[in-house]
Amino acid sequence: MAELKFKDLSFEEKDQKVIVNFLKIFYCDIDKSKLKNIGNFKISSNKIEFFDINDKRAQRKFNTLLLKGFTQLKNRLGNKPAIYVHKNSGIPLIGTAYFGLIDRGTNLIEIRPINGCNLSCIFCSVDEGLSSRKKAGFVVEKDYLVEEFKKIVDFKQEDYIDAHINAQGEPLLYADMVDLVTDIAKIPQVKSISIDTNGILLDKQLIDELADAGLTRINLSLHALDEKTATTMAGTDYNLKKIIKIAAYIPKKMDLIITPVWLPGYNDDELVKLAKFANKIGAGKKCPAIGIQNFLSYRFGRNPIKEVGMDVFYKKLQDLEKKHGIELINKEDMFKIKKSKEYPKPFKKGDIVKAELVCPGRLSNETLAVAANRLISVPNCYKNQGSVKLKIKRAKHNIFLGELLN
Repeated sequence: MAELKFKDLSFEEKDQKVIVNFLKIFYCDIDKSKLKNIGNFKISSNKIEFFDINDKRAQRKFNTLLLKGFTQLKNRLGNKPAIYVHKNSGIPLIGTAYFGLIDRGTNLIEIRPINGCNLSCIFCSVDEGLSSRKKAGFVVEKDYLVEEFKKIVDFKQEDYIDAHINAQGEPLLYADMVDLVTDIAKIPQVKSISIDTNGILLDKQLIDELADAGLTRINLSLHALDEKTATTMAGTDYNLKKIIKIAAYIPKKMDLIITPVWLPGYNDDELVKLAKFANKIGAGKKCPAIGIQNFLSYRFGRNPIKEVGMDVFYKKLQDLEKKHGIELINKEDMFKIKKSKEYPKPFKKGDIVKAELVCPGRLSNETLAVAANRLISVPNCYKNQGSVKLKIKRAKHNIFLGELLN
């Protein structure tokens, strides 16, 4: 008899299929008939047993089925296709803003392990969430992320690295988040680990676990203290009372900055209230208590209003500061971010390169290609496999856009 146990997989039977649940929010299915070809089987939670076959053969045959099943992986949030990016996938972690690692030439390195969101904010810059028009998403193997992150850290030769976990969506949907933080915190050069979150998935236990793992700061996307305004901006049901309670607990365990987006016409009267709330609960020990952001419109985002210029934005904050005697504009850099060596870029704008198409992108008719261990986004591409010739149209910060030439 063979007994196969898994940490990140669980199983459930449904009609003539076995549903394989992966990292909590992803799933695929395998026909029971294909499993029976391996041998008579029994499933229970995160375990599958095969009778009349040894462990080695069962593992090999089941892994073959699982790999085929993962080509049809889906995210339960929106039921859209998802791509698992792992060490043996042939998909690099540098080259796209969708997932992986981003180095913008400072001692801060962005870590993006997942896409997807449990809200549908009406101003989302990347059109993520329950109402997203995105065609596909990604989830990255934790060990692969950590391994590639270490390479960038070693290259930079800095003794103060800020690891910032964010996502095109909500990063706490990543089931391996605590282990990811734990592994990053073990890297000697990493002195700060922060995460952007809407807070919906936070509870006291998870905050405690993240603090014990080494998370030093939470950037909480809280945009209003008025329930109607907060729900309107979230674009879906929103438990404001829970978020307020959780926000008050965070400073007991780690640093907190509240990061509202000013959406003119929506939360104009909320900014000062949020700043007073942040100060009251003890946010901002080694960072500002509040970091107000100006709404910016993006081509592929949700744009409920026309953006205002930064001069108008700062005038608004200055007027509120004078009227209420409260600091809203951060006047000094408390994050210790400085310029550093940027990870080498194998291409520059205008280069002609040969690349291999590897998987769909997130937009319609977009494909991701690989060349020189970098990802290149290729719009207006109607195939997902094969070799192509590209002209590099963007090469900033190791994020590449290529124009299809053949």
